[in-house]
Amino acid sequence: MNYIKHLTGFFEKVSIDFDLNPTHISLYMAVFQLWNQNRFQNPIGISRDELMRISKIASTATYHKCMKELTEKGYVKYKPSFNPFKGSTLDVINLDFYTKPIQKKEIKKLKSQQKNEQVIEQVTEQVTEQLINKHQTSTEHVPYINNTNNLNIVNEQEQTNQNKNKNFDPEPSSRAQSRDKKRLRQKKENELVQRIPPDLEDVVDFFKKLDKPFIEAEKFYNHFQSNGWLVGGKSPMKDWKAAARNWIINADKFNNKTRHPELVEGPKPNHLHTSNNKNYGEPL
Repeated sequence: MNYIKHLTGFFEKVSIDFDLNPTHISLYMAVFQLWNQNRFQNPIGISRDELMRISKIASTATYHKCMKELTEKGYVKYKPSFNPFKGSTLDVINLDFYTKPIQKKEIKKLKSQQKNEQVIEQVTEQVTEQLINKHQTSTEHVPYINNTNNLNIVNEQEQTNQNKNKNFDPEPSSRAQSRDKKRLRQKKENELVQRIPPDLEDVVDFFKKLDKPFIEAEKFYNHFQSNGWLVGGKSPMKDWKAAARNWIINADKFNNKTRHPELVEGPKPNHLHTSNNKNYGEPL
């Protein structure tokens, strides 16, 4: 076996095999080194650790992937062994025929075929993109290529466009911004209402807006602070501002009773309409 012709044939074959990468070539050269040490006899016993060390492959998954692909491409015949006491074997396929003139013509044909396949793939991708773009801007029926992946892409794009149309906001940006500010302000107000117990400063500000004195705000705060902010002594308070309004109404009623008792109790009874200096010795 002429190893020079073999290596020349290997590199001729690799040059037109676009599926291989430098990791495949490194692994094959490690195999060739072991094959050389065994005087180019087939099959040869191999060690995974030894091949990984020589080829500088650090991952066992990468090693098995490259070995499998080299076998599928016709470079080697890998025969793994699952017996821990018996190692795996490998046959190196002779590649001398790739250096013959007749085979060089076939290599050129393979190169041209692969180039044509690449051109066809590029044209197919371009046509697919054009069809998808046309479908996005037109409501007419588009003749799809017989490919389920392309159909899925178009359907996903159509669903995205429908969602955009649903979420389209015809209002001007200024009105939308004012609306967002209003919602944010209402949200903050609701948070203040929901915060139980409130701060004394918030209660004082609320009473001040309603033109009520500080003492009333302090009475309200101290009263509910002492009973744990319970309404009627039983139910937890949900809206302290509503409770403050009720407090103000009740406070106004109480003040009216103390200042004008006749409005509530009415005039004192004077049934006989007689004077207080009545002489009870006189007959009726």
